Amino acid sequence: MTSATRTSEARERLLRTASALFYAEGLRGVGVDRVVAEAAVTRATFYRHFPGKEDLVVAYLAGVDRSVREQAGEVPADPAAAARWLHGLTSLVGDTVCGVGFRGCAFINAAAENPDPASPVRRAVREHREWLEGAVRSALATAGHPDPVEAARHWLVLRDGAMVAGYLADPVQAQAVLDAGLRDLLARATAR
Repeated sequence: MTSATRTSEARERLLRTASALFYAEGLRGVGVDRVVAEAAVTRATFYRHFPGKEDLVVAYLAGVDRSVREQAGEVPADPAAAARWLHGLTSLVGDTVCGVGFRGCAFINAAAENPDPASPVRRAVREHREWLEGAVRSALATAGHPDPVEAARHWLVLRDGAMVAGYLADPVQAQAVLDAGLRDLLARATAR
């Protein structure tokens, strides 16, 4: 095994450990020392891969973003397929909300713990949300919605509400409201 392989494995272990801890306990509640200890690496190894905790948090959010994008896939060019893509994305959110161990949206939680809108963490949150809203807008436009910009904003607020309600209240009800909201949005696309 080469040194680069060991280094990469250590980085991935750090990131996996930090991701689990950050999601379960919050960003501010988990320190570098705990991540280092639970990942079974040295502080030097940590700092070789991440100049500081904020860089680790951004890497964690980048991993969540990558996972959501991979699960969502590309927006299809066919109107019916774009509507099915929206249903799939909405189901993905609903399944997440109803999942075991759900503790809210990683991005909403990160934003709540980082009030500075210019921070790298908030930039990572903003980039994810811009991608998400843009993908939904594209799908709504392809599906024939008369106002995809406003409809995408509406969907994003429904999604945010489902994420919060799914953690604080009844996740099944949050999923049902999100699904109903999407049906209402798509009904406008087919009514024209």
